[in-house]
Amino acid sequence: MMDEGKLFLGGSRKPDDSFSKPEYLHLAFANRHGLITGATGTGKTVTLQILAESFSSAGVPVFCSDIKGDLSGIAARGEEKDFLLKRAEQIQFSEYDFDAFPTIFLDLYGEKGHRVRTTVAEMGPLLLARLMDATDAQEGVLNIAFKIADEGGMALLDLKDLQALLNYVGEHASEISSRYGFVSKASVGSLQRGLLVLEQQGAAHFFGEPALEISDLMRTTQDGRGMITVLAADRLMNNPRLYATFLLWLLSELFEELPEVGDPEKPKLVFFFDEAHLLFNEAPKVLVERVEQVVRLIRSKGVGVYFVTQNPLDVPETVLAQLGNRVQHALRAYTPREQKAVKTAAETFRANPDFDTGEAITALGTGEALVSTLEGKGAPSVVERTLIRPPSSRIGPITDAERQQIIEVSPIAGRYDRDVDRESAYEILMARAAKATAAKQENEEEPADSAAGRWSLPGFGDEPEEKPTRSRSAGRSGYQRETVVEAAMKSAARSVANSLGRAIVRGILGSLKR
Repeated sequence: MMDEGKLFLGGSRKPDDSFSKPEYLHLAFANRHGLITGATGTGKTVTLQILAESFSSAGVPVFCSDIKGDLSGIAARGEEKDFLLKRAEQIQFSEYDFDAFPTIFLDLYGEKGHRVRTTVAEMGPLLLARLMDATDAQEGVLNIAFKIADEGGMALLDLKDLQALLNYVGEHASEISSRYGFVSKASVGSLQRGLLVLEQQGAAHFFGEPALEISDLMRTTQDGRGMITVLAADRLMNNPRLYATFLLWLLSELFEELPEVGDPEKPKLVFFFDEAHLLFNEAPKVLVERVEQVVRLIRSKGVGVYFVTQNPLDVPETVLAQLGNRVQHALRAYTPREQKAVKTAAETFRANPDFDTGEAITALGTGEALVSTLEGKGAPSVVERTLIRPPSSRIGPITDAERQQIIEVSPIAGRYDRDVDRESAYEILMARAAKATAAKQENEEEPADSAAGRWSLPGFGDEPEEKPTRSRSAGRSGYQRETVVEAAMKSAARSVANSLGRAIVRGILGSLKR
């Protein structure tokens, strides 16, 4: 149900359980962001589902993640069930009908949707450092590595590119330190171990080409409905840090690429960040500041961001202050932290004289929520105890066969399903290593640290000669001072010289005796 640019959320009820009035989310304020909170099993996923349906019907593309697989049902027509019809009747939802919604499925692993990737360069050192739980010193090394790759014209696409670059940085730490600042080999080693852990956790599936095009998240159908992009995240949730970093990267890409549009009549895209607490858990201050900046400024790009989490305390106050549309499902207040969460949630709403907000939060039933949205000139409405409308699509997951059929007819079918491995940092550095080895073999008398026999990047001058005693890893670092053949020849020459010397001495001493 839409009424003059408003999305129908449900019907508010009075203390005597009688129906009061419909509750709406105004499209003009939908890019002012929102928050959906509540304990497990209170109806957050269904609320997300009905919001995605409503935005799609209004012609607004949607991105959301499917943590348990339940949200995939949005792609299938709902089934008539008594409790759904009863809820529609309770809130006087006369236009209630069942329908399927246009859906694109994505999956980092390519199992339950189209492959989705980005490049190491697009991810950037800040988010990579977060992904690897790097220290400040290690993050500094990552920044230096990215700078070297940029100056050397080396593309960073996948994990093997970054691994090869870190090897280079470690082997040339002294020269790099003199130009960019101190580079610790211990920090390089820690980053390399971090990359190994990421690879074992499946992050290699995420880095590479073809990279996801932001425009593919902002599609509409021929009949004007917005496409709903659903990220299959059930397996991805085994690595919560990768999940949170991926969504933050996606949000940052939207912020960087989309043009300023001011305050449009409706959003260009609505982005649901489920399990939002994973983004802020142990997040460094610089990352939280980045999230706050993106949330504050992306509104003018026409993007609405809705955080979904169990507890309002999961979201920092600086971010929470930017979220104007609130849907609060039931919270439990058994522990001091839960009691604090109830109090915090109650204080963020504009009070309703008909009931106590704090008491209502703990007494809400499944599918019931406290709702306050922006209206008028952007002021929050008085909080209302609301029965959330039933969804038109299926409640629960679709079958594997249904999912596969949707994937096959998707508008992006075949675009991201094959890996592309073009020349990048790994190939360039390996080619330089091979060239250095070939140069040594062709001219054995030329010092191995000459310009023809070492890796270099623009801006590096001649490297100081190293003493042979420092060449423990010379065979792999390119600083070998002599080949095996040269060593054997020198040894033979020394042996001949010693034998000849002894013969001469014996001859001289013999003549003196005579």
